[in-house]
Formats: sequence, structure tokens, C-alpha cells
Amino acid sequence: MRKPLIGVLAAVLVAGATALTGAVPANAATTATVQAATTTNAASTANARATAVADTKAAPPLAAVDFSGTVALNNCSGSLVRMPGSAGSDPALVLSNGHCLESGMPGPGQVVVDQPSSRTFTLLTGSGGDLATLNATKVVYGAMTDTDVSIYQLDTSYDAIRAQYGIAPLTISADHPTQGTDIRVVSGYWKRIYSCSVDGFAYQLQEADWTFKDSVRYTSGCNVIGGTSGSPVVDANTGQVVAVNNTINENGESCTLNNPCEVDQAGAVTVHQGIGYAQETYIIPACFAAGNKLDLTLPGCVLPRP
Repeated sequence: MRKPLIGVLAAVLVAGATALTGAVPANAATTATVQAATTTNAASTANARATAVADTKAAPPLAAVDFSGTVALNNCSGSLVRMPGSAGSDPALVLSNGHCLESGMPGPGQVVVDQPSSRTFTLLTGSGGDLATLNATKVVYGAMTDTDVSIYQLDTSYDAIRAQYGIAPLTISADHPTQGTDIRVVSGYWKRIYSCSVDGFAYQLQEADWTFKDSVRYTSGCNVIGGTSGSPVVDANTGQVVAVNNTINENGESCTLNNPCEVDQAGAVTVHQGIGYAQETYIIPACFAAGNKLDLTLPGCVLPRP
């Protein structure tokens, strides 16, 4: 979970599998050699996803996952998302990591709610090209306690984005992810897609001062690097978001920054060097009322409160 940095492209390229927090210079993402490393050559599924965003049914199985619905931040990755009950006229939302907030990494116990923001996001085409700039009006929610998530509200609706750009949002699943699920980690920053499976779940994931709960552990195929922080973790069968990518154990250290460790219910610590993790997102929809309005007092909402 590397703190977003400026001017560290060389370090990231040398390090390879660096912790996810990490951002590198924004112009690095356009480097031709990095773009050529993308693992997807799938045809665009934008038309398939551009169905009415109010439809709460799961999408049919996908032949491939592409970049439709993803965005690039200046230091991280993210995605244009909707809740299962969101309407097309609702203000659109962008999902990323809490440690990617422009205000800096929230401390343990710190929760950011309803803060003004002028952040911009680059909306991508299905093939990973830059399509448009989206503008935030506020940080709806941000935290690195129990989870590692940021949610931004945009100055436009899902319907307006679909009408102007032909892009529909990704739906956040309201179901807990399942072990063995085929997943894709889709980085809008690097324009790269990682393929692996859900290996299992960490009761607690500790990294320096932060503790995350019930984290997704990847199989080794998702060897994520700095700048992929905030990438949506997409169920390859449903096309829905089941987690948000956030960290990896870089060099085998235990419970240090960039080297998260797992702690089970008995307190036993396990380290998986080179293995990445994501934070589950099924808990998010229960905290949003009609109109995409955050309400942390709703029954079933377990996101940490300020």
C-alpha cells in the first residue's frame, strides 16, 4: 500500500510488483512500452454494458473484460460505478482507494465524508483509450479503517455519460465474493488487465498502522504494481465489481508498509510474499439510499463512521 508518489517511474519499473498504493507520474501511464504490456486484446464490450443502468439483474457471462467503465486518476486507478438500485438519473459515482485521496492517506479511525472535491478522472474506452474527462464535486466517503475505499460523486449522471460517451457504469455486487471465482483486476492508470482467481480471504490484513477486514487474497496471477491501486476487481462471469484492489506484499516482511500480513482469529500471523489483496465492496450498497445518497445509519450498513 504505497503512498502515492511523484517522479518514481523508474523505481516502479525496477521494483515490478510494488505495493498497490502507489502512484507514479501521470504521464507515465502513456508510455508505449507499458501500454504494450496490457494483457487484454478483447473486443470492446461497451455496447453490451450500455444497457439501462437501472437494471438490477446480473449481467450475462462475459467473453472478456475490457476497460469499459474504468477511469484513470492522476496517481491511481478507479471505476465508474453504480449500486444495484441506482437509477440512470442519479449522480454518477467513482470508486477508488482511500489511500488515493487527494487529501492524503487517512489515518486509522479517520473517516472522510461529504468533502468538496474538484478532482478529475479520465474515462476510458473499452480498448483503453482516453475518452473524456469526468469531474468530481465531492468525496462522498473515504477511509482506510476496516477497508480501503474512496467514493466520489460527479457533476453528471449515468444517463448523461451514456448518452454522450456510450459508456455505462460497472455495478457493485451486493454479494460476498466466492473463493475460486475467476476475476480481473482492471487498471485504468496503466491500461492493463490482470487475470487470476480469488484464492481466499484474510480475516484481518495488517499493513503498518492500518487493519483491513475480510480482504480478498489473489492467486499469483494478479502480480499488481504501483498505480493499480483502486482498480475494480471484476467477476469475469457476471461483469460486476466484487472488490477494489489495494495492496501486495512486496518482499516478505511482516505487517510493515508495503508488506501486509494476514492475522487469523487466533492471532496467528501469515505472510505471503508477492501476493496481492483487495477490499470487498459488497458492503457498500447497503450504505446508499435512493438517489445514490450515502446514509451510514441504514440497517445493514457496516462501513466505519466518522
